[in-house]
Amino acid sequence: MITYEYPFNERIRTLLRLEDLFDKAAYFVQQKGAREHHAVLLTLFEILEVLGRADLKMDLIQELERQRQSLLVFRSNPNISEEALSGALYEIEQASAALLGMTGKIGQYLRENDWLMGIKSRAVIPGGVCEFDLPSYHYWQHQDAEARREALLAWLKPLMPLHDAMAIVLRLLRASGSVEHQVAKAGAFQLMLGGSGSQMVRISLKLQAPFIPEISANKYALNIRFIRPDNAHRPRHSENGVDVPFDMVFCNL
Repeated sequence: MITYEYPFNERIRTLLRLEDLFDKAAYFVQQKGAREHHAVLLTLFEILEVLGRADLKMDLIQELERQRQSLLVFRSNPNISEEALSGALYEIEQASAALLGMTGKIGQYLRENDWLMGIKSRAVIPGGVCEFDLPSYHYWQHQDAEARREALLAWLKPLMPLHDAMAIVLRLLRASGSVEHQVAKAGAFQLMLGGSGSQMVRISLKLQAPFIPEISANKYALNIRFIRPDNAHRPRHSENGVDVPFDMVFCNL
């Protein structure tokens, strides 16, 4: 199956973008090449930009506390595993404590690093980080792979409380809904939501199905149009009469 997620608000959109960026950084930082480590730096700069546009820390603290209070209700429920419940509460409490331990403006330690900010300012220029533009960076790229990795992990580590809290929130969000089996008649699907409190919809299709969902949605209506890419990967509207089966999950914390 291949799943497409469509957020209904800016807060969830920001979390999904950060999740993708952190995943990329985690992958490339484990590689040994200088080009892969360059990709980590570029991703770190993107994370910094996204974090600079949102008060994410307080949002996550408030959401984790809301989830903690919701779980506490199940303390005396005999149908709930006490061990699993305690584990979930401990994870949330640890993530909240780590967030509260973050002081100052998020990512300020990166902004105060003149060397990193010099690379960041040149990175937005096509080909702007060539050796003649940034000889010190060229030197760094030729250092031992482990030394580069240690530096990258040191720059990423202060941001990990955000990553960990975000991972909990998104995991709970994705697990909040139930699967509905639907069919898009002639490649089109519409559903009136009537002011639903859903925060995200997940659309899943069989990997072999040659269709891509184009989704537009808000709390009042959901519209999905399935398109079929041609051999050059250009989207084409599904032919009339072609029904597209898919699974749909509405998620809400």
